[in-house]
Amino acid sequence: MDWSLPKFPLDDLSDDALNWLTVQLSPITRPFSKVLSGWIETSTTALNTVPPVITIAVAALIAWRVAGTRVAILTAAGLAFLLDLRLWEATMQSLVLVLISTIVALAIGVPLGIGCALSRRTWQVVSPVLDMGQTLPSFVYLIPAIPFFGLGPVSASFATIVFAMPPTIRMTALGIMQVPSELVEASDAFGSTAWQKLAKVQLPLAAPTILAGVNQTIMLALSMVVIAAMIGAGGLGGEVWKAIQRLEAGRGFEAGIAIVILAIILDRITQRMARRAHAA
Repeated sequence: MDWSLPKFPLDDLSDDALNWLTVQLSPITRPFSKVLSGWIETSTTALNTVPPVITIAVAALIAWRVAGTRVAILTAAGLAFLLDLRLWEATMQSLVLVLISTIVALAIGVPLGIGCALSRRTWQVVSPVLDMGQTLPSFVYLIPAIPFFGLGPVSASFATIVFAMPPTIRMTALGIMQVPSELVEASDAFGSTAWQKLAKVQLPLAAPTILAGVNQTIMLALSMVVIAAMIGAGGLGGEVWKAIQRLEAGRGFEAGIAIVILAIILDRITQRMARRAHAA
């Protein structure tokens, strides 16, 4: 007697569901792909058109204004080193993908995190989804991106947005939830509306936690942009992928060092922003 369980065609159902979603969501994905592709191309062209020396000076000035002198020196030295490695254009491509993906992830994740903090039922629904999203291997996010947007930087950006969004949602919700109840009750006692309470009490006090989530989102976005080179993202990840295919160990090592430098610069700037928010 055969005691084996009947086979469930999960792969067939997944393929059929993905094909159906691709067709049904095409009126949304096509305009989104066109707009996002325009942003990426315009931003990358603009950064590569400006002389690198000016870009380095502006980046160092922003780092000095936001994070202090040490981070400004680190930013200038790191970008100058990347220029010397002849990886400037690839660095700008990766930087554009990271920044655009992070901005979109924050634009979606912060409001959703606020909604989770203000509604326990919403948090109970979203929290398991975040747990699943943060445990899935990063390569899995590339699978649905290709049918919706095809190969290229748009698919890479979409996969990066979805992959990097959970920390923003979770940290925003937790930051607002951890605001002392005494302060919330005091604002209620003074007759504050729900919007006034959120804008003047909860969000300012939750800012350090939210910025910590922004830091994690940027780091995840950078790691995903590198992985997304397999679907045509380009940038520093593309340089690493080319080096692997051509067995050029030295070139791959240089691109890997460039990714580390870019990650350190972004990490130090966002960490300093979080510290200043906490001190304020």
